[in-house]
Amino acid sequence: MQTQQSLRRLPGNRCRATMAACGATFAAALMAAAPMSASAQDSQVRISGFLDAGVFRGFDGVNQLGTIQRSNLAFSGVEDLGGGLKATFRLSTRFEMGDGHSEDAGKKPFWHDESTVGLEGGFGKLRLGRALSALWAQDWQFDPWANNNRVASPAWYYWHPLTPTDRASNNGFAEYGRMNDGIFYDSPTIAGFTLHLSGSTERTQAPGKDGRGYSASLNYAQDALAAMLAYERNGSGDRAVFVAGKYRFGKAAVMAAYDDSRVAEHGDKSRSATLGATYQIDAVTLKAGYGRQRYNEDTNQFIALGADYALSRRTTLYASVGHQRYEWQGSKTAFGVGMSHAF
Repeated sequence: MQTQQSLRRLPGNRCRATMAACGATFAAALMAAAPMSASAQDSQVRISGFLDAGVFRGFDGVNQLGTIQRSNLAFSGVEDLGGGLKATFRLSTRFEMGDGHSEDAGKKPFWHDESTVGLEGGFGKLRLGRALSALWAQDWQFDPWANNNRVASPAWYYWHPLTPTDRASNNGFAEYGRMNDGIFYDSPTIAGFTLHLSGSTERTQAPGKDGRGYSASLNYAQDALAAMLAYERNGSGDRAVFVAGKYRFGKAAVMAAYDDSRVAEHGDKSRSATLGATYQIDAVTLKAGYGRQRYNEDTNQFIALGADYALSRRTTLYASVGHQRYEWQGSKTAFGVGMSHAF
């Protein structure tokens, strides 16, 4: 289950060469975007991102300075084609703030986060390329840390641990969350319900069953209530069922989720339930989370607390602490403080 956190580094010369190439790519993209924005009012190109860095002690007992949450840089655009039809694209990469390297450099593609082009209109949104599957693109709404904090998020460790979206798409390593060569569809919202579908046209290259992965999520959001029911199956036959709900009242929110994740080949299974709550007091948001997992015959637990302080609409200071208790590993505690900035 720790596969999602593994960090690999390229040798120094290769890293410098990679980053130089990336810099050239960014510069070319910026130069191309500038005249487009100036010459066509019906076209928009946007540069956005999320930067996160902190000091933390991980569950491995190592003190570190780096990314506690995910840092990313994205280029996205939309062009009005007329008649209610729009063309869209998105290119997004993730990286480590501590050393500036691409996340898991050498293992994951440079545009790891997303690389899609698509159309949207009255029929909904259709994208082609690489992106989060229907399940992974929606589940974050039901975790106080948005499934995005390696210190405090129960979801990070307990949701879909046995169901990588593809067991070998990252140069032979498992990919958790994203589909390559995928088709992604988001329906219009009707009476609060939205359907999300995704499927890969690429057959898995992992040993064992040779198939194509697919995912579906039905979401409901209206007034104070949100809910989700999702199913995902990868090309190796592993599957995950996910059910979640959230209710907001005043400045507070409570949420719960249940995940059933199973491996087709060996029959390993993980069943987990998580609970979470947030409460806002002016610029401070308090967070609490609990998770319980049944992994085959072992029972594991996770407890977490955190607090965010909004310096502005874009900049946040935060502190997090998480405690794991695994039957086969004993108890471990992680904690950290950090700063994030969205642009």
